[in-house]
Amino acid sequence: MKIRNAGRAKRFALGSTVALTVAGMNAPAVLGFANAQYHQYVINRPEYKAEYGHWQTVVLPAEFRINAVHASLLRTGKVLIIAGSGNSERSFAAGSFKSLLWDPATNTYKRVPTPADMFCGGHTALADGRLLVAGGTLRYEALDGAVKKAAGTMRVRNESPEAAHTFPKGTVFTSPGGHAYVSTAEVTVPAAVKTGSGDRTVVKAGEQHVFVEAVAPGGGSVENSPAQYTIKGLTGADARNLYGMADRMTLEKQDFQGIRSAFEFNPDTELYEQVTDMAYARWYPTLTGLGDGRVVTVSGLDDTGQILSGNDNEIYDPVRKTWSKAPDRYFPTYPSIFLTASGKLFYSGSNAGYGPADKGRDPGLWDLRDNSFQPVPGLRDPSLTETSSSVLLPPAQAQKVMVLGGGGVGESPLSTARTDIADLSAPKPAFTPGPDLPAGGTRYLNSVILPDDTVFTTGGSRDYRGKHRSDLLASQIYHPDTNTFGTAAEPTVGRNYHAEALLLPDGRVVVLGSDPLFADKADTEPGTFEQRIEIYTPPYLFHGERPRLTDAPATAKLGGTVTVNSPKPESIATAKLIRPSSVTHATDVEQRSVALGLGPRTGDGVALTLPGNPDLLPPGWYMLFVTDAAGTPSVARWIQVTA
Repeated sequence: MKIRNAGRAKRFALGSTVALTVAGMNAPAVLGFANAQYHQYVINRPEYKAEYGHWQTVVLPAEFRINAVHASLLRTGKVLIIAGSGNSERSFAAGSFKSLLWDPATNTYKRVPTPADMFCGGHTALADGRLLVAGGTLRYEALDGAVKKAAGTMRVRNESPEAAHTFPKGTVFTSPGGHAYVSTAEVTVPAAVKTGSGDRTVVKAGEQHVFVEAVAPGGGSVENSPAQYTIKGLTGADARNLYGMADRMTLEKQDFQGIRSAFEFNPDTELYEQVTDMAYARWYPTLTGLGDGRVVTVSGLDDTGQILSGNDNEIYDPVRKTWSKAPDRYFPTYPSIFLTASGKLFYSGSNAGYGPADKGRDPGLWDLRDNSFQPVPGLRDPSLTETSSSVLLPPAQAQKVMVLGGGGVGESPLSTARTDIADLSAPKPAFTPGPDLPAGGTRYLNSVILPDDTVFTTGGSRDYRGKHRSDLLASQIYHPDTNTFGTAAEPTVGRNYHAEALLLPDGRVVVLGSDPLFADKADTEPGTFEQRIEIYTPPYLFHGERPRLTDAPATAKLGGTVTVNSPKPESIATAKLIRPSSVTHATDVEQRSVALGLGPRTGDGVALTLPGNPDLLPPGWYMLFVTDAAGTPSVARWIQVTA
């Protein structure tokens, strides 16, 4: 924090001299108390708030505290906070999965029954205001040295074209050497496909994989060579047609494993409703809404802990509530993929967690129509995009995406202060340098679009998961019009891995979560999940009276015009629709701010015109903000944009 009133600070210090002298041996404690008191005085002055904004901390009652891994703003103004098992293996083993619905307007909250472990799944808002949640955790990782039973991926094959076959969890597979392995999940193997006839008949076996582990602990069940495995309980033709194939069974590190489950959260009933499972299990996937209301889903770790290869992308149809095949394209986990005005998807290079350093890291425009990929060059520090932040800069019509900070692959200690901007409206898009982050190298930064067309960025750490107490108690506001950062008030809570930030309908920003690996600078004490919530009030809410919307329609059509009412319509300088955030792991591909055309003002009414392009303004629920000439926003009105 920069204290601008140095003269006042100096006078305060001189006035404290006598008291500090009398304190004697307690001087350091007294001095610390005095500094803390003065700090509180400074940050609560109206002049300070009007320039830098203000933070407040919300501590929920113990029974409602939750490990905030995922956060989504619903069309009701409530925030759905998902923990699932919350990165707690004890909670996972107990089947204790949590979600919390929090209303920031009234500071009320309630627990939501959570039917599966949605920890590290993906999510996005649908056009009707429901939230699609897909994937999560089937199994926790086991590090090197912690694996007690040999395990691996079993490819279960079916050579019979007559029917598919389902094997329950716990099915036993036996190696040629007599070692037994049990499956950790149910698996359905499709029937074989028979083509041709007579002596030209060709049968292609159906195949599905499942993770298995040895019944007996220790190294005796390790298998280092490919082999065929029999399935216990099968006889006759089934025993011949159904079998397992595995390359190896080892005691090596085992990664997290994903689930196929998908749910829609209904904001009216405030309950999860199960929909059709995905074809592929996913842990750390990205879900991006398309202009036609469907959702493309990519990447993740599957149900054996392997990163998906890219030929397993899927598209969700919210009308039929079914999944279908999407074009092939490989991405590391949690890739930041934005819908652009051309209908193409832009991969910024930002990602989180898993995938080789030399594959799928290059930014580019992906066209689902022909599966082409146009590289977008120029990103500096291209090897430091993991745990970076990406944001579609306001207004969305500018079609500029900014990449901020990031670090090296895996547990790398490297981080960067780089920000770069890609102008996707250019004939040959390329990144150009932006200003460095004021706090220096930063991982896990969260970026939030504000109604005054700026971007608030907060938190993060210098090192992997805040190691060496490297959390950055810093915030700043990026101004796209000048390509500069301005100072913001400092938060009091460090935020790194598993932290989120999102815009509220009243113009404030809520910040949640953080999951440091260690609690001390020497990295000797285990960290604890941060359960305090902070709310940041931007400077624009300390500038006096704010514009008001007294009436607005509940729906608006793409390309249409609506009239909103305000006591002072002449004071309205801008209007925009801001899509609510759905954020996890510093990844928020849904938030966007779309500028509206301002028409004539008649009486207490203002006409607003919406763009007609569904790829720029995807149908769904938005917060309608108006601002005055100083950038002070109204409280938002919720409005549903329809095709």
